[in-house]
Amino acid sequence: MTQHQDSPLTPGAGQPSRRIFLRGTVAGIAATAGLAAGGATASPAAAAPGGFPDYKHLKPLLTPSQLKYNPTGEIIFPCIRGVYDRLANPLGRYYLYYAPHDAPGGICLAYGNSLEGPFTEYPANPIVSNNWQPHYKVSHVSSPHVLWNEDVKELWLYFHGENHTTRLARSKDGITFTYDKTVLTKDMLPAGTTETSYARVFRHNLPARDARYVMLFMVNNQSNRRDVGWGWSKDGRNWTFAQQPLIRHSDVGANNISGAHLLTRDNSTYVVYHTGKETGGNMLITEVGNDFSRRNHLGLFYDSSNAAPENGRAAAPSFGTDRGVPYMVYEAGERLKGSICVARG
Repeated sequence: MTQHQDSPLTPGAGQPSRRIFLRGTVAGIAATAGLAAGGATASPAAAAPGGFPDYKHLKPLLTPSQLKYNPTGEIIFPCIRGVYDRLANPLGRYYLYYAPHDAPGGICLAYGNSLEGPFTEYPANPIVSNNWQPHYKVSHVSSPHVLWNEDVKELWLYFHGENHTTRLARSKDGITFTYDKTVLTKDMLPAGTTETSYARVFRHNLPARDARYVMLFMVNNQSNRRDVGWGWSKDGRNWTFAQQPLIRHSDVGANNISGAHLLTRDNSTYVVYHTGKETGGNMLITEVGNDFSRRNHLGLFYDSSNAAPENGRAAAPSFGTDRGVPYMVYEAGERLKGSICVARG
């Protein structure tokens, strides 16, 4: 199961249009690597920066008004995982994790047999709540990211609650989780940090740091401008965090960036992330290289539509491949007013 990530960006000051970018910067980049959520290999398609597929919106997968567990009328931060070749007797080929953000939040699950849907809501949502005694009692839990940990044959769930704390829980079946520990707090970053949330974790070797996992997350401070932070770990549990952002909002002409996802292709590594609607509401992509030493800002990865359901904002992508076809599952719509949608490459 190969993992990769995306980010939103729209043309603006200092940013090329998609047409100009694809004609110039991307010309000549080969697209040969597949990105899989279910074990298949994607067909070649060169259109987006870095040679990634040019994803096109397909349809909504989950809409809050159609869900039984709907405490706040909003859902965010999808994470899609192929489980048919990982788990015994799964509910479907794919598990889709998501959550409301506002209190009480709650980590939720839906399942289906195709990345194009339909997905069925798990009847006992939330599978993780904001009150898990004796470990914590918080206003909300949200932003689920699930990693298949091949070392221990488990699904590891990283989630936040409160906004300044990221936690880890572990599962053999992807439904029933055992609490593990806190893995990130604002106190692990420089003084003045106010938020460390929306974390995604990826299997990625960094030999110089004796690390096998990388975490990407949103970091906020008293300026109320959000950047992409990062850390590294040997075991996925105990982390070292860079004290400076991996990608700053000012680097790409945005007020806020978040929802970062790691992608690999053609022997290099990339980060995809989204901007706030006030600066385009699109996804952008930055090449960081396999050792995270580069900062090659490539521009627009996915251009959100002004029409429904995107309404000028696409965010928090998660990627997979179903029977050779690449897909992106993402938030569509204004923050806390949207749905979970799928785009096809």
